[in-house]
Amino acid sequence: MCPLRPRAPHQLPADRGAAPGSGEAPQRAARARGARERGVARRGDAAPGALGAAARPDLAAGVAARRRVARGLRGGRVRRDAHGSAGRRWRRTAAVIRRWILLVGAAALWGCGGDDATQAKGTPVTAERVSAHRIVEQIQATGELLAVDEASVAAEVSGRITAMRVSEGAPVSAGDVVLEIDRERRELELANESAMVAAARSEIEQQRRELDRIRTLHTSEAASQAQLDAANTRVSSAQAALAAAEAKLGLAKLALRNASVAAPFDGLVARRFVSAGDHVAEGEKLFDLVALDPIEVEFHLTERDSARVAVGHKVEVRVTPYPDEVFHATVHVVSPRIDPATRTLRVKALVENPERKLRPGLFARADLGVAVRERVAMVPEQAVLQRSDGSVVFVVRDGNRAERRHVRLGSR
Repeated sequence: MCPLRPRAPHQLPADRGAAPGSGEAPQRAARARGARERGVARRGDAAPGALGAAARPDLAAGVAARRRVARGLRGGRVRRDAHGSAGRRWRRTAAVIRRWILLVGAAALWGCGGDDATQAKGTPVTAERVSAHRIVEQIQATGELLAVDEASVAAEVSGRITAMRVSEGAPVSAGDVVLEIDRERRELELANESAMVAAARSEIEQQRRELDRIRTLHTSEAASQAQLDAANTRVSSAQAALAAAEAKLGLAKLALRNASVAAPFDGLVARRFVSAGDHVAEGEKLFDLVALDPIEVEFHLTERDSARVAVGHKVEVRVTPYPDEVFHATVHVVSPRIDPATRTLRVKALVENPERKLRPGLFARADLGVAVRERVAMVPEQAVLQRSDGSVVFVVRDGNRAERRHVRLGSR
């Protein structure tokens, strides 16, 4: 028996332009198998030429589809690789963060342990006993020395200065003549006014006699009433003239007194502004006069201390030119109001200055003793701590245990 052999498949026509014997038979066979699988070319459905022509576009479409699938598979692998790389980076970052958290926590625990050890060890301190003292409470202030009496003496009459009786810086007493302003002229004016007064008095006497005569004639009807009235008028005019002359005489006497310029109080001639021979006008400044004994110190106290001072309180005064000497004063003026600009109280105290060591204008330190307190508890200033709820100290109790106590501070 002859063995059965499979029928050879139909051969697709060769592509145009293909060279014979160039190995195209295997390619045609592969394309034919592809066509059979898709059910495109069947035996007897079409001519060999038409079958090959229809199979080529389908084959190209299948190749393109397979390429798209391949690209999709490769893209999926790339995306999976990218997601995998990002995940690995995040895991590495999280691991680093966990390690840092562990290190910081360990450092914090170690630091807390160190503080506890330090607190357990404690800080060395020094304890001192509270002592009782006698305290004289004082108010300290700074001020300035002022003259109790100080004046700028001016001319009350005009004229030429004819004499200088006192030199600059010399002491004078109240009423002492310091200089003279044209005194001779004032004496002549006084004499003239005196003569005018005498003449006015004579005129009055004459007019009175004439009035008596006219009155007698009028009684005997030898003089008219008009003549009598005129005589009375002349007497009145003479009296007015006498009054004016006497007033001028008084002014002349005053000018003569003012021509001799005298010191109004005891003191020293601080400064002289004129010299002999100068011509001065009325109201022009001649010299300054100051009184040095007693002298006063003026200082200011804060509102807090304003209620602790009164007239009669003793004050100790110190000045720079005499640093080792204390001058004693007594308060004699306390201002009735607080200065609204500085919020302070103005106080003045008198200082005896017989040797004239103290001079106006010197800077002064005033210590005002206001109270004496016995057995006042005192502690070092370093032992007082300032807290939000006030001043506190720590008191050592039994067993070397410190107890916190609030205190109220007094003078420092």
